[in-house]
Amino acid sequence: MRDFSQLQHPCGNCGFQDQSLWQPVSGALLPTLNRGFNRVPLETGQILFGQGEENTGIYCISKGLIGMRSCQGDGRSTLLRLGYPGEIIGFRSFMAGQPHHTEAQALIPSRVCMVPRHAVRQILDRSPEVLGRLADRCIQEIDRSHAHIIAAATSSNTERLSDLLAKLLQIHGQDYADGRRMELPLSRADLADLLGIRPETLSRVVARLASNGPYTIRGREVLLRS
Repeated sequence: MRDFSQLQHPCGNCGFQDQSLWQPVSGALLPTLNRGFNRVPLETGQILFGQGEENTGIYCISKGLIGMRSCQGDGRSTLLRLGYPGEIIGFRSFMAGQPHHTEAQALIPSRVCMVPRHAVRQILDRSPEVLGRLADRCIQEIDRSHAHIIAAATSSNTERLSDLLAKLLQIHGQDYADGRRMELPLSRADLADLLGIRPETLSRVVARLASNGPYTIRGREVLLRS
């Protein structure tokens, strides 16, 4: 019997190892995961997969920020949500056996780890633990959509903008003597899309947040004062 104990897990050095979809893979399944595993660097603006393209696998975001967009036939698009490090994307089209319903684009320099569809199928067939983790991610996606609907109905635009900036600052900001700073990794139009408001409304919301709270916002520079 072949000894697989010396094989290295591809997620072994990842900061998200414990929550990785693939963490339970071991033993005879490790060669299947290792053969298909691929780390893909993405430049700002680069498309990972397009809307309408066939699914080729499941992606885990290990670095950066991915925007999930719905594209219209006239060339316009709407930013639906952000994909943060540690999250997986592409799994909805994989589970449904359908083309991607959205486009995935790197908003800043990013990196994703990709496992191709045929390897995912083999692993899921032989690993109930991985299948369970994938089911948990599907439930988290539903819960996130539910929370978004509730927030839109019960929170002000200013509160929702503050929450979004706080999360982005936590992940992408840096600490300075006067507080935590970042260059906003998305445009004002994208911010308006995420909040479900018009760009002109966003301008008023940004001004209100900056005048009434601990934020200073100049162009794309955001400071959360300490």
